[in-house]
Amino acid sequence: MGSLGKFYRRMLCRHPILVQSVQTGLLMGMGDAMAQKVVEKKCEFDYMRTARFAAFGSLVASGTGFWRDSSAAAANLPHSKKVAVDQLLFAPTFLLIFLVGLKTMEGEDMKTIKKELCAKYKDIVFANWKIWPAVQVCNFNFTPLQYQVLVVQLVALFWNTYLSWKSSQEVDD
Repeated sequence: MGSLGKFYRRMLCRHPILVQSVQTGLLMGMGDAMAQKVVEKKCEFDYMRTARFAAFGSLVASGTGFWRDSSAAAANLPHSKKVAVDQLLFAPTFLLIFLVGLKTMEGEDMKTIKKELCAKYKDIVFANWKIWPAVQVCNFNFTPLQYQVLVVQLVALFWNTYLSWKSSQEVDD
């Protein structure tokens, strides 16, 4: 492991919440940038949108870290049960918080947020269920423990791109 990897591990051990917050914010910001440039092919880059997405990621990182720590404490559960709990409890809750939080940061009122939820929430949860259970089953069964977070983060970059694209789509009246 190179000196950058050693530094990262040392910082993660010393300041886990800070490192996870920065890391999650960067991944979400990168996902939004990819959504704008690659998926939406926007000519005008919306820096505030990327900043909101990154800020939201940084703010919720401690909650997702708590969930990972809690699920790691349940290490004696079979992998299939860990995946089921993650996908049936954590994912729908997090995605709800994500949509409400992001739209609140955009300054939307509750009426608009409810409309957004009705239009997007189910699609996002179903898309999540098409991707993440398979990722986690493979991750738990085939990836050495020390690389499991890395696998999740790599997939999350593309997942964040989808979330950014989907959450920024206009909702018809």
